Amino acid sequence: MKKLLASLCLGVSLLSGGLALAQTPAAEAPAAAAVVEVVKETPATPAVAVAAVVAEAAAPVAAAPQLNSGDTAWMLTSTVLVILMIIPGLALFYGGLGRSKNMLSVLMQVFVIFSLITVLWAIYGYSLAFGGAGKFFGGFDKLFLKGITPDTLSSALVTIPEYVFVSFQATFAAITVALIVGSFAERIKFAAVLVFAVLWFTFSYIPMAHMVWGGGLLAEDGALDFAGGTVVHINAGIAGLVGAYVLGKRLGFGKESMAPHSLTLSMVGASLLWVGWFGFNAGSAGAANGVAGLAFVNTILATGAATLSWLAGEALHKGKASMLGAISGAVAGLVAVTPAAGFVGPMGAIVMGLIAGPLCLWGVGGLKRMLKADDAFDVFGVHGVGGIVGAILTGVFCAASLGGIEPANYSMGHQVWVQVKSVLVTVVWSGVVAFVSYKVADLLVGLRVSEEEERQGLDISSHGETAYVR
Repeated sequence: MKKLLASLCLGVSLLSGGLALAQTPAAEAPAAAAVVEVVKETPATPAVAVAAVVAEAAAPVAAAPQLNSGDTAWMLTSTVLVILMIIPGLALFYGGLGRSKNMLSVLMQVFVIFSLITVLWAIYGYSLAFGGAGKFFGGFDKLFLKGITPDTLSSALVTIPEYVFVSFQATFAAITVALIVGSFAERIKFAAVLVFAVLWFTFSYIPMAHMVWGGGLLAEDGALDFAGGTVVHINAGIAGLVGAYVLGKRLGFGKESMAPHSLTLSMVGASLLWVGWFGFNAGSAGAANGVAGLAFVNTILATGAATLSWLAGEALHKGKASMLGAISGAVAGLVAVTPAAGFVGPMGAIVMGLIAGPLCLWGVGGLKRMLKADDAFDVFGVHGVGGIVGAILTGVFCAASLGGIEPANYSMGHQVWVQVKSVLVTVVWSGVVAFVSYKVADLLVGLRVSEEEERQGLDISSHGETAYVR
C-alpha cells in the first residue's frame, strides 16, 4: 500500500511539473538555459550571485516603441483643434476688433500667415527646431522632412507617427506668428507682413522652440513651459509691442473712435479660441492620458476664473462689465495657464486665472498708456503680460504642496528664478529679432501704407475687396 501511495505521489508531481513547463513561454527557454550554463560553469558561485544572475536573465527586455492608436487619434484631433483656433478662431477674433474697412485685411493676414508658416515648417522649421542637439538651433538632418515615412515614429512622442508630431508643431508655429498681426493691424503693407513673418519665424520662433522644447538652452536649465508661455505668448507679445513702436500709431489714434466694429464676431472667434485651446494645452501632453485630462480641466478652470476676475475689475473701474472684457479675460486666462496646464493642479489653475485677469486688464489699460504704444488689439497687454504671469507662476503652483506636479529636486525659489530667466531670455531674443525683421521688411518693401490708403481702409487699398456689401 505504501508503495502504491508513493507511486501515485510521484506521478502527480511529474504531471504538475510537466504542466508548468508547458505553460512557460518559449521565449524564456534561452534565458533559463543561460542561467543553467552560468551556474554549471561556476560551481562555487555564492547563493547571492546566483540570485543576481537569475534576476538579470529573467529581466524583461525593454519594449521597442510602438504606435498607439489612441494617442495618435488624440494628437490628430488636437492638431485639428489648434487649426480651428487660427482659422477661423483668431481671424474672427481679431477681425471683429478692427474697423469694418480693415476686416478683410485682418482675415487675409491671419489666413495667409498660416499657409506660409506651415510650408516653411515642413521645409526647414521642423528640422531646425527638433532635428538636432544645439543650444539655440537644431540641425539640418530633417530638411524637407527627409527620412520621415508613414511608419516613422516620433522620437519626442514615441507612440505617434512623426508626421503627426510635425503637423501638431506646425500649428504652434503658425499661430505664434499670426498672433503678432493684432499689434500692427490697420496700417501695414501686406507684403511687409509676409517678409516680417519669414524673418521672425526663422530667427525667433524656431530658436525659442528649440531652446525650450527641443532640448536646447532653456530646457537644459530646467525651464517649465508645457504648451507655450515663453515660446508662443511672450515671444509673440514682445514682437507685437516692438511692431507697434516701429510702425507708429494709426491715423487718428486717441482722437477718433477705433471701437471694434463687431463684438459678435469677436465673441465667436474667442469661443473658437477657447475650444481650440483644448488641443493646444491638452494636446501638449502628447498622449491620451491623465496629464491630458489635467491640462484639459485646467484650461476650463483658469479661463473661467480669469473671465470673472477681469469683469470684476472692469465693473469696479468703469461701473459696467462688457462683452469685450469677458472675451479678453477669457483669452488672458487661456494664455496664463498655457505654460502651466500639465504642471499645476485645478485649484492652482483657478488662482492663476484670478491673478491673470486683473493684471492683463491693467496691461491693456494703465500699462498701455504708460508705454504710449498703439498695440491695436492688445497683443502685448494680453499675450505678453499674461504669458509672463503664467510662466512665473508655473514655478510656484507646480509645487506638490499646492496640488501640482513638481519636477525632481524641486525648490520653489530656484524654479521661480529659472522661470524668470526664461522670460528674460525670451523678451530680449524676440525683441531684438523683431526689431531687425521690421527694419529689413521696411528696406525691402516698406512697412506702412500711405496715409490715403490707410484712411480708405486696407480691404480696398491692399486687396481690392470688402468684407461687407456697401
